[in-house]
Amino acid sequence: MLSVEELNDRLIDLAFSEDIGDGDHTTLCCIPEDAVGESKLLIKEAGIFAGENIAKEVFRRFDPTLEVEVYIHDGAAVKPGDIVMSVRGREQSLLQTERLMLNILQRMSGIATMTHKYQQALIDAGTKTRVLDTRKTTPGMRMLEKEAVKIGGGMNHRIGLFDMILLKDNHIDFCGGVHNAISRAKAYCKAKGKALKIECEVRNFEELDEALREGCDRIMFDNFTPEDTARAVKIVAGRAETESSGGITFDTMIPYAKAGVDFISFGALTHSVKGLDMSFKAAGSSKLSV
Repeated sequence: MLSVEELNDRLIDLAFSEDIGDGDHTTLCCIPEDAVGESKLLIKEAGIFAGENIAKEVFRRFDPTLEVEVYIHDGAAVKPGDIVMSVRGREQSLLQTERLMLNILQRMSGIATMTHKYQQALIDAGTKTRVLDTRKTTPGMRMLEKEAVKIGGGMNHRIGLFDMILLKDNHIDFCGGVHNAISRAKAYCKAKGKALKIECEVRNFEELDEALREGCDRIMFDNFTPEDTARAVKIVAGRAETESSGGITFDTMIPYAKAGVDFISFGALTHSVKGLDMSFKAAGSSKLSV
């Protein structure tokens, strides 16, 4: 399995390949190879900044001579007019890295901003419920998007299919019920020597009772009403972690949190987010000394 660093390196390589191809002919035709300048990352919309490390990696992988100075770090609140970082070096490199860097930072900052909004609202409502992401991520960008969720104050549900067992409705139906699904999951973990958390989705109180009899680490209430969620939390009574899921939005989440669930998962954090507006503007230029 590839490491996070290796996955991000592949993403950067692919992104440069699809953007630059056989050359950035616009830049190459009008910018001298020896021209040196500086660009600044300018915030144009209030939010939470995210993506400092991957931005520095984009610059480093394309041109190790670029000098990056960061003024505002991951997780900080930003407002229009803030300068997050400045980058100095070859103007050709600044122009060729601009769009990839902005695409990543705008998306990560948008995710961090939305996550912060959701989590802060749950805190302000007096609940202890934590915001979770899902696997509804942009292919190839999952590690960055899930990192942005954490920067915004949320938690990662799971990275992929390999680091947790989540028995959803289709697994349960194919297995012939909750009992079979959980018992097979436990037998599998024992046979493979894997210490994986087991979560089971339930669609009604009958399935909830079955999940509690079998025992698992977390129970997901799928498309329960807030009233049924409160009842389900009382039935669980701390015997497993609890999670609400299924069509819950920012406008409808507070009653679920007040019902006492430990977590609420939101696919919108990564599949419907708006990027945070920012730009990378030239701040001056010169020629390399010979």
